[in-house]
Amino acid sequence: MNHHSIARAIVDGAVKVALLPVYFIQLFTGAKSFSDNPIIGSKILNILGLHVVRVVVAAAFTKVRYLCLAPLMDKNERQSFQQNGYLLIENYLPEESFTSLDAEVRSMTDVEVRQCVQGDTLTQRVLLNEQVLEAAPVCHQLVNNADFLDRLKYTSARNNSPIFYVQNIKSNAREASPDPQRLLHSDTFHATMKAWLFLDEVGAHNGAFTYVAGSHKLTWKRLKWEYRKSIEGSAQENSYGSRGSLRVADDELAEMGMPAPSELVVPANTLVIADTHGFHRRGAASEVSSRLEIWAYSRTNPFNPLVGFNLQWYNKLSHKVIDKYLKRQDKKAAANGIRASWHVVDSSEMFAPEPVVAKKAANDETAKQEPEVA
Repeated sequence: MNHHSIARAIVDGAVKVALLPVYFIQLFTGAKSFSDNPIIGSKILNILGLHVVRVVVAAAFTKVRYLCLAPLMDKNERQSFQQNGYLLIENYLPEESFTSLDAEVRSMTDVEVRQCVQGDTLTQRVLLNEQVLEAAPVCHQLVNNADFLDRLKYTSARNNSPIFYVQNIKSNAREASPDPQRLLHSDTFHATMKAWLFLDEVGAHNGAFTYVAGSHKLTWKRLKWEYRKSIEGSAQENSYGSRGSLRVADDELAEMGMPAPSELVVPANTLVIADTHGFHRRGAASEVSSRLEIWAYSRTNPFNPLVGFNLQWYNKLSHKVIDKYLKRQDKKAAANGIRASWHVVDSSEMFAPEPVVAKKAANDETAKQEPEVA
């Protein structure tokens, strides 16, 4: 080891020591990365059960919040969601409302579109913030609809509006390695909510959302699997797994007594809400294709037993925080002569009516981050 390496190791060690109070506080939040937090990723502590304790305690608090929010959703829908880990409702909107929504979204032009490239797949999003919704009355009506919000609040175990986007998934859009989101995985160690109101028909051609029914449940076999993965920690071969979004193999599913994954092949105007602590993946599209949808997600501190309040100022602040974070990432990437993981593209690339055309991957030097786009 040369002098430079020794000096670097000393500096890195000093930084970790200085940050120990921060790392400790993160134990009581949704922080999940084994590789980024030396306490969460400590092999000794995880052998002693640290990760499993976090999983169990988070699940207990989530159950408390579900109980508090139970009046928000129909009993049969609640039971279906708790049994399967997802809720599927076809023909969610009245036909006229859906037609208006679909037309409004596809005609969006003066909006900021950000794109993430993962393998051969492009994920393009428009944040439905206050400015966008002012020019999109049908979208505004949807994301403020009480019935819609109540379902999302219950399934997220959080009495607050989720973050909404218009999202387009373009599969097989470039010559590259397979999309990493096609591997079965759990987003994090606690219950989280993601929802899709599909504007396109979804099937094998454009990559159907795939879910292992019941895999969100905290069974003894699931806990043993979580324990083994936590001991592997940052040494896991898959980098997403080392950062807390655990990947699961088919034989591991069988060991846990779980069923085979189900592809949710559905018509347009279908609402799917899922607990993404359960195992899921993006289906492998059979052709060059796209999938347009209204997408929502919600996460909260898993160790908070309180459901919170639906505060408009908080929702607006969340949008501003997202915007500032993305712009800061733009500047950091530009300083290094590359593009941010979520970089701005022309809106025509998202809403162009012509089919997606596969092309050879350009060496555009996009930032080598691995954002979670499950």
